[in-house]
Amino acid sequence: MVHSKPLISVLLGSFFLSGCLSNSSSTDATNTPKTGAVAGDQLSNVQATLRRTSFGIPHIEAKDFTSMGYAYGYAQAEDNLCLLARDTLTVRGLRSRYLGVNGNYTIPSNGTSTTNLNADFFWRTTLTDDAIAPFKANSDPEVLEASSGYVAGFNRYVEEIKAGEHPGRHEECRSADWLFALEESDMYRRYLRLSVLASSSVFVDGIATAQPPSSLNLNDTSAEDLLTTLSDAGADSLPFPLGDELPIGSNMYGLSSGATRTGESILFGNPHFPWQETERLYLAHLKVGDSTEIMGAALYGLPAVLIGFNENFAWSHTVSTAYRFTFYELTLNPADPTQYLYEGEFRDMESTDISIEVLEDDGSIGERTRTLYRSKFGPMLTFEAAGVPVLNWTSLKAYTLRDANAENDRLLNQFFRWNQAESLDEFIELHGSVLGVPWVNTVATGPGQKAYYGDVTVVPNVSDAKASSCATALSPVFEQLAPGLPILDGSRADCEWDTDADAPAPGIFGPGNLPTLTRDDWVHNCNDSYWVTNPEEPLTGFAGIIGDEETQRTLRTRKCIQQVQDRLSGADGLPGSVGFDLANLQEVVLGSSVQSEQLARQSVLDTYCPLGTLLSSSGEAVDITEACLVLREWDGTNNLESAGGHIWREFWRGIDPLPITSPEKWLVPFDANDPVNTPAGLNVASPLIQTAFADGVKRIQDSPIAMDATMGEIQQSGIHDESIPVFGGEGFTGSFTIASTRPNDLSDGTYDVTYGNSYIQTVTWDDNGNPVAEGFITYSQSTDPASPYYKDMTKAYSQKQWISFPYTEEAIRSDENLVQYRLFDRIAN
Repeated sequence: MVHSKPLISVLLGSFFLSGCLSNSSSTDATNTPKTGAVAGDQLSNVQATLRRTSFGIPHIEAKDFTSMGYAYGYAQAEDNLCLLARDTLTVRGLRSRYLGVNGNYTIPSNGTSTTNLNADFFWRTTLTDDAIAPFKANSDPEVLEASSGYVAGFNRYVEEIKAGEHPGRHEECRSADWLFALEESDMYRRYLRLSVLASSSVFVDGIATAQPPSSLNLNDTSAEDLLTTLSDAGADSLPFPLGDELPIGSNMYGLSSGATRTGESILFGNPHFPWQETERLYLAHLKVGDSTEIMGAALYGLPAVLIGFNENFAWSHTVSTAYRFTFYELTLNPADPTQYLYEGEFRDMESTDISIEVLEDDGSIGERTRTLYRSKFGPMLTFEAAGVPVLNWTSLKAYTLRDANAENDRLLNQFFRWNQAESLDEFIELHGSVLGVPWVNTVATGPGQKAYYGDVTVVPNVSDAKASSCATALSPVFEQLAPGLPILDGSRADCEWDTDADAPAPGIFGPGNLPTLTRDDWVHNCNDSYWVTNPEEPLTGFAGIIGDEETQRTLRTRKCIQQVQDRLSGADGLPGSVGFDLANLQEVVLGSSVQSEQLARQSVLDTYCPLGTLLSSSGEAVDITEACLVLREWDGTNNLESAGGHIWREFWRGIDPLPITSPEKWLVPFDANDPVNTPAGLNVASPLIQTAFADGVKRIQDSPIAMDATMGEIQQSGIHDESIPVFGGEGFTGSFTIASTRPNDLSDGTYDVTYGNSYIQTVTWDDNGNPVAEGFITYSQSTDPASPYYKDMTKAYSQKQWISFPYTEEAIRSDENLVQYRLFDRIAN
């Protein structure tokens, strides 16, 4: 176990956090920026202890959820003040006002990249007071209390910073005019922002800029022309959001007695999330009253555990293949393109004038105004692919989006109720009865319990029959762009979403029509659909909008399944008896092997290396001799001491864009009866594959990277102020252990990791029923370079030095770096 230095000198013994913060005047977030203290009722009698063990892991014990939220908000502010302050600007639509009208805005987790101005217009029209009102009105008391407490605790730290305390910390924002106190509405805007991460917010530009035609426009691009464009461009090259999967991913296993050496269950969870911005994960241990105790990770700004464990169960998530929205095609009134046909009558679109204050290049404050429109289904939008307008607003047709997760006011209830569950059975029951999980699969198990999987998530209730009967002329286009995503006729009431009898809200599938599986041995998900959660028991018969069935799996999913099968058969060569324990599971999941290498390296070496040279895509002869020498000696992994993985990665980068079913790629086609081992036999005779190898070698030759460089020499953290080597590889090569550079650029001689393995937890239970958990926050707990917790976990992760997550009181007290806070809040009189 690796230890860091204490953050502050300790004051031992229990302590008391109390706060009573008064209201301050402020205006709505859509107008003048708020700079006041806590909105809402005064907080009093806040009681909580806040301790940190090694690596800055907060352990919070509170009398109630308000007190827990207070300590949690204070801890997150101490670790990540500036990042959270920027996110407050985002959810209030104030980025242009404080960060500049021409500044950039990105959501690394869903691939969105736009300007601050478009982001402001999008969030102002999405996170309105009316939109967040149901989130607050329908939230459980625990959600309301924790949110209120979080605001007060966060603001407590902001006050200290503004008073000059904590010198040297948070230099980026401590004196900035955009460091505002939080208000409770910011919390609910943040929750809704998270909810639509895999839906509306991938169309920021399309929604923020959608405008009716200024003059008569009867020129719709035909579906035939669009299909020709798709064919010419290659569907895989078109930048349709979610056409394949979110840029974020994950791996997870639920292992029950049939898959473990000890007979005790084990849970492995490993989201692959950005190392930057607010979709980072934060580890904490929360105890509330006498009945609630949970430990695990949450996205920044959420005072709950989203992936975690306790004495009774452990769970994790991966991004699901299901779509959370549908498009509707509107038939317009040619005389007024803001009127659309519904059940034989024209309806007016709802219009909203939005004005944005902007910081101009010369430092002055200007203003931009747009009128944005909504139909009864949701916001209007446009979308282009390959430079061709696919969803275009003409005088005849326009397109709108209905987002199921914009209506999902159960999101926080789901996780708060899970955090309070007392058994795995209750956890599973809550999965279906609340049905608030927005866009992720779930795997769970518990001490001596079976392994459970469920894609029990918020999905529009659109059966395959409805998708067919309500299809539009563009439906064949979307079948290529995003198979399974319906585009429906918006003029007919019978094309609205259905509602299952067991659904907790209108318009979505109920748990009876969503895939689940419980087994005595194992379940998994690595971002493909539910179909082969366990190959011995395929799941079939679900609507296409949820996922594909009997289709080719990604290389990472095949690696994911193969690792379990090989461990259970002993084919992986690990010592001892077959089956998993915590130690060999940890060895497997950070092993950094590569599925494509196992499938194809030998045939590549045998076929290409005797030739000495190959022609690149530009027709240049490329000497492959040195690359072949290195690849012959490569150990087939992306571990720090391994040399050759970068050559293989750059080669496979050229293969990856080939359609997954292309005969140019594999000689043995996909077989639905053998999804783990097929397709197989790389088609090394294909000119496309030969060219990809030459181009990959040439990319290395043209870079500062040596052909025989080790991964530890060239792959490093892309977010820290010193070089910290990072093992792992890209998912497209079939790596299970993920380290990704986005965008890829070899000009500086390094792979700078900005995405990949993020929160990692391995959990089992000891003979006393206590959880035994180890893992990492791979990028560390803090984004402040002045924090001792800025890179300490990253260094431990680099060396595969697994970190214990102290759960019992004995483990916490025995931590040699225990830090205990003693905070006395100022009482407002």
